[in-house]
Amino acid sequence: MATTVRDSLYSTARALVAPGKGILAADESSGTIRKRLAGVEVESTEETRRAYRDLLLSAAGMEDFISGVILFEETLQQRTSEGIPFPEALTAKGVIPGIKVDKGAKDFAAHPGEKVTDGLDGLRERLSAYREQGARFAKWRAVITIEGDHLPTVSCLRSNAEALGRYAALCQEAGLVPIVEPEVLMTGNHSIERCEAVTEETLRTVFAALATHRVELEGILLKPSMVIAGQKADPQADVAEVATATLRCLRRTVPAAVPGLVFLSGGQSPELATAHLNEMNRRGSQPWELSFSYGRALQEPALAAWRGNAENVRKAQSEFLQRARLNHAARKGQAPDE
Repeated sequence: MATTVRDSLYSTARALVAPGKGILAADESSGTIRKRLAGVEVESTEETRRAYRDLLLSAAGMEDFISGVILFEETLQQRTSEGIPFPEALTAKGVIPGIKVDKGAKDFAAHPGEKVTDGLDGLRERLSAYREQGARFAKWRAVITIEGDHLPTVSCLRSNAEALGRYAALCQEAGLVPIVEPEVLMTGNHSIERCEAVTEETLRTVFAALATHRVELEGILLKPSMVIAGQKADPQADVAEVATATLRCLRRTVPAAVPGLVFLSGGQSPELATAHLNEMNRRGSQPWELSFSYGRALQEPALAAWRGNAENVRKAQSEFLQRARLNHAARKGQAPDE
């Protein structure tokens, strides 16, 4: 890898986890954003999707808390209400544009209940086009299901890790920082101990694949799920237990060369996602920056306030900025109790 490309990757990765800042995940697929908008009785059209993303990305002062935004392919090609391409508008504010590049989790053949992520076909060419459109980082999500003692299978872990390794290598070749996202799902009734064991195995497998594909860890970010009991588990772990288990797992598996971890919220409420991040940062210095890459946990209050009504834009932006401000504080371990 040329020195100039390497230096650019390293500096972009560090900028995405700048102190006090995190990433807004605004990369919902067409199906997911349709469900989100339907939840507030808004029809999903190209214009309503554009208007909603514009509401978030044009919020005055969001750059004080948000370092980068992951966009969906449609959004990367859309414009603000003033006619400025979204990547250009973000860059002007000092916010780094990114792009979701996977094609979604599909059923894993001969493995009932498990998924493997599609999207490697034609990825090299797509990455080149995305960079020309202004993207400077990318994201690929793998999903890992816990069910009893038989899921996940070794083949599922290895197949998803292999895809993440190939994706990350192609991103770095194209000059894009890859965000590597192996999400261990919260669905089910598994204990926090079972989640920790699966997360540890998942991360070990992923980093082995990254090494095989010669991915330079200084030029990536990891987007891990927190170690949490399943949504149907009884009892649920408290905030301190989640922080302890998550940090223990990560220190066992994530090399210190990785600049930062940008946690996903994984179905947690906005308040709980902030509390967990805050508690981990209260524990003191770690080998990597502990940041966030939240979607619904940053957007949910704003979407509820907006409801497709232009008169509600300022209120919705205020709700978004408040969540961003609280997570900014959580990056320092200083978020107030909610």
